[in-house]
Amino acid sequence: EDFLTLIFKAMMKDALNSSHPVSSAVQSSEQIEEMFDTLSYIKGASLLLMLKHYLSKDVFQAGIEVYLHNHSYGTAQSDDLWDSMNMITNGTLDVKKMMKTWIGHKGFPLVTVVRKGKIISVQQEKFLFRVEPENWTSDASYLWHIPLTFITNRCNFTHCINAYLLDQKSGM
Repeated sequence: EDFLTLIFKAMMKDALNSSHPVSSAVQSSEQIEEMFDTLSYIKGASLLLMLKHYLSKDVFQAGIEVYLHNHSYGTAQSDDLWDSMNMITNGTLDVKKMMKTWIGHKGFPLVTVVRKGKIISVQQEKFLFRVEPENWTSDASYLWHIPLTFITNRCNFTHCINAYLLDQKSGM
């Protein structure tokens, strides 16, 4: 419950146009200090939970083990974690490409789901809580690779989970 409260507080901050990406290039030591705030840590934890749910606990854990083994007693960059996950998924999913859309963009997407009979369509756009005119920039090009999971009436939650990666503005 406490973690959910932190997530929602971080999302409120991230929904402002004045937010910042989890990861970005820095030019000075002051910028490094600015990057490591509550938003970065809570959003980063949420993104790892999202990835764990999408990949499965076993695949995610195997990727973490590869990452820790390959980088023990050394330095690492965020790409190293995604590369370790890619090793485990054997090319079935480009984890690096997917996660770069999450850590490289500020904010998060709003996914709209519309059902017309048996046809379901989904669409993404950047969610903004309120537009701050002094900090407003056009984010029309923002595109996330959103892992969506769902169930149908033909299966129950524990036995039949379907997955879809929304990697375009809209899909079906």
